[in-house]
Amino acid sequence: MVTGRGRSTRQHFGQGKLAIDPAKAVFINCPFDPDFEPTFDAIVFAVVCGGFMPRSALETGDIAVPRMERIVRAIFSSQLSIHDLSRCRGEGDERLARFNMPLELGIAMARRFQPEPPGGQHDWLLLVPEGHHYARFISDLAGYDPVQYDGNPATVIPKVMIWLATRPSAVQILLPRDVVAAFPEFQARKASLKAAWGDSPPWADLVLAAIEIFETKL
Repeated sequence: MVTGRGRSTRQHFGQGKLAIDPAKAVFINCPFDPDFEPTFDAIVFAVVCGGFMPRSALETGDIAVPRMERIVRAIFSSQLSIHDLSRCRGEGDERLARFNMPLELGIAMARRFQPEPPGGQHDWLLLVPEGHHYARFISDLAGYDPVQYDGNPATVIPKVMIWLATRPSAVQILLPRDVVAAFPEFQARKASLKAAWGDSPPWADLVLAAIEIFETKL
């Protein structure tokens, strides 16, 4: 609701349209670098269009709370999570890999061994690029079946939505082709948010933009 020039009533994450139902909450554990941003945005948009609520380490600005505590709380209060291991490879002059994603995947896996809540055990989706050698550096994952995609946002959207459609808490879900067609509008909305807020717009505003497109355009 607009209250004045350039001002509107603030909608906070966890309230109103952004209320968090653990059975419908999906924690997204993905890289945040600029090259991966289109894929990250595609996953967020797919989650919203699947009728679920995306969650992330970016959702709160609580600087006084350690980042790992925020992540653990978000995972433990979400029934589902999505993990992408795209950046688990040597990068830069020192060829160092980023292992935040496997660490958070491990937290989600441990979540399955907690007392079962009313909605059921925690479930997770593992995404890897085609040809990724995840089994060579995390061999214990060899017994699972990660979902492969070619790194293109248009291919990750169907993968995410197919998985969401088979979750017990799924009520309705759109056709992936319609979501892919609407995705450029979400990217345009995010670009507008970044122009207004800077490179890191509030998580609530980003999710609200996806919800608005979902409710009015699809």
